[in-house]
Amino acid sequence: MTRILGGLMSGLLFGIGLLAAGMADPNKVTAFLDIAGHWDPSLAFVIVGGVITTALGYRLVLKRGRPLFEPDFLFPTRTDIDGPLVIGAVLFGIGWGLGGYCPGPALVGLGQANVPPLLFVAAMLLGMMAARITKSAGGIK
Repeated sequence: MTRILGGLMSGLLFGIGLLAAGMADPNKVTAFLDIAGHWDPSLAFVIVGGVITTALGYRLVLKRGRPLFEPDFLFPTRTDIDGPLVIGAVLFGIGWGLGGYCPGPALVGLGQANVPPLLFVAAMLLGMMAARITKSAGGIK
C-alpha cells in the first residue's frame, strides 16, 4: 500500500508541476518548438530547472543507499543506440511537435475533459499495442 501511495503522490506532484510549468498547454509547447516563427523560449527554463532538479535529486537520493519502497535502485543497463530507439525518438518528436502533447501532459490533459488529449491518449495506446504486436511477431528486435 505504501508503494501505491508513493506512486500516486509522485504522479500528482509531477502533474501539478506540468500544469504549473505550462507543459500541459499544447499551444505553449508548439510555440516553444516553433523556432522559425513565434518562438516562446519560456519552456527552456522548465528544461533547465528539470535538469538541475534531477541532478541534485540523484545526488541526494543515491546517498540513502536504497530507495524508500524498493530493496535496490534499478538503473538501465543498456547504453547502445539501436534502430528501435531512434525510430521511437523520431516518432515521439514528430507527435510532440504536431500535437503539442507528450504522454505526461496528455494524461494531465485528460483531467481537463478536453477532446484533444483524449484523442492523443487513444492514439498513444493504439501505438503501444501496435508496437507490442510488431515486437511479438518478430518485427522489432
